[in-house]
Amino acid sequence: MSGTREEWRCAGLRWAPSGPSLAWLHPVHGMRSSPLPPGRPLAFTTGDARRCVGVRRGARHTPCPTDAEVPATAVSAQCPECARLDRSHSVAADTAVDDPRPYDVYLAWFGPRVIKVGITAAEREGVRLLEQAALSYALLGRGPLMAARRAEAVLGAALAVPDRFPYAAKRAARHPVPPREQREAELAALHERARALGTLPESLAVRAFAPVHHDEVFRLDRIGPDHRLVELAAGRTLTGEVAAVAGPDVYLETPDGRLLLVDARQLAGWPLLAPAAGARTTVSVRIPEPAGPQSLF
Repeated sequence: MSGTREEWRCAGLRWAPSGPSLAWLHPVHGMRSSPLPPGRPLAFTTGDARRCVGVRRGARHTPCPTDAEVPATAVSAQCPECARLDRSHSVAADTAVDDPRPYDVYLAWFGPRVIKVGITAAEREGVRLLEQAALSYALLGRGPLMAARRAEAVLGAALAVPDRFPYAAKRAARHPVPPREQREAELAALHERARALGTLPESLAVRAFAPVHHDEVFRLDRIGPDHRLVELAAGRTLTGEVAAVAGPDVYLETPDGRLLLVDARQLAGWPLLAPAAGARTTVSVRIPEPAGPQSLF
């Protein structure tokens, strides 16, 4: 029953080399997932409240001790206390410096002038780039965590390559989808400049340029500018069919022919219930705001 702690809640979207899936949390039954292949029907009615998803590290999940309510419009599905706990041992937050695993340094292409440098554990095999919705990427090198961090800082200082962009800029840059040749040429030029630097760490094994493109896995041919962004609230219904998934964004084709974009980060924390037979879409939608020039740098 909606509103109790004994219900399945969405835990957001997860990527694996095999594709995307929605994750689910239950206080007794643990975690499950539902694959999101193209063409899959997706229909749900949100429950009466969105609540904190707690902390997840690998396969281990720690529930939120207070079952705190989270604002419907928040990108994060964590309460402040769980978010602080999550950041207390995080590579992204620079609070985990003792990780012995090898790390990859990558150059990720999201759009013209929207190229970033980042690092990811080598064992993740590019999943981090799927999560970030990079249209294309290339690995620069592999080495220990601190060497990877140092290389990231070197590219920022020497070549003015940022390590992050606002997500709105990444999303806006994919409409319309730039040609693969343009992406590859810009990545190749930056990769060459980075390799020519004499200040990269010696312990970083530099890689030859080998671009990876996500056109097929994201189904970029199904993504167009004429879509609407879904705004979730309690007791609202959404029905459609999965057209494409890029990073956390799920594009749905509705029965009336509209293309709606659901940010799965905002799905996390909601109990998603089966809608009544014949239920129609009642979520609010809006035109996505274009990213301003200041958001691209």
